[in-house]
Amino acid sequence: MTGNMNHGRYDHTASVLTNGKVLVTGGTGNDYASISELYDPSTGTWTITGSMIYARHGHTASLLENGKVLVAGGVATVYIAELYDPLSGTWMSTGRLKHPRFRHTASVLANGQVLVIGGYASLYLNSTELYDASKGNWSNTGNMNYARSYHTAAILTNGKVLVAGGIGNRFQNSAELYDPSTRTWIMTGSMNYMRSYHKTAVLKNGKVLVAGGRDAKGFSLNSVELYNPSTETWTMIDSMNNERYDSTVCVLTNGTVLITGGYYGGY
Repeated sequence: MTGNMNHGRYDHTASVLTNGKVLVTGGTGNDYASISELYDPSTGTWTITGSMIYARHGHTASLLENGKVLVAGGVATVYIAELYDPLSGTWMSTGRLKHPRFRHTASVLANGQVLVIGGYASLYLNSTELYDASKGNWSNTGNMNYARSYHTAAILTNGKVLVAGGIGNRFQNSAELYDPSTRTWIMTGSMNYMRSYHKTAVLKNGKVLVAGGRDAKGFSLNSVELYNPSTETWTMIDSMNNERYDSTVCVLTNGTVLITGGYYGGY
């Protein structure tokens, strides 16, 4: 066991900083949380750090090359993005999203830019945006072929971004690839199952694992698929022992994938 946070929250984000501490932002408990906290692994304790300008949940947090953390979107449909500076423990605004959104994804590209994808704001979005950390501004980039939220995004070893599944006008099994060099989206092979709230991980061999999620009927899934970037196809592999959605996933140093928690009739 380790220390408790100062404020209970869920639907928050957690980012490992370059100094090894963990920054937790936003979320909702009794209210939307603007208060941020830092966890110190060396002491097992939590301390309050600077508060965000806007309370939010369902947002994204991205660690930039300069060590700062970019927070974007969230409920209630926030236009303003913010930057956290670990050196000063303070937040500052950094431009406006072209479209407010939540339940989107954010991916840090090889060139240091942040690609924000899809989400929801009174309707499902197919729009995507780029944040330029060197200029602190946002610009539109190519639209996806399908609007989607509750999807996943994975950066492939070739630098392209794979987006899979989610909810749009319907539940999706479709997948798309974003090419940063052309700023365009193209369709790639579809998953075998429609799913949202699923999780993804890029394996050491470059393949992409997608696990669990929720289907169009509201059932939790235990199925697992692998995407091969060379053939642009999906292959079913052994299922998990338990159905789950909205879980967490991480690739361990030995290449094993650890999937924890989630929901299926109980947490």
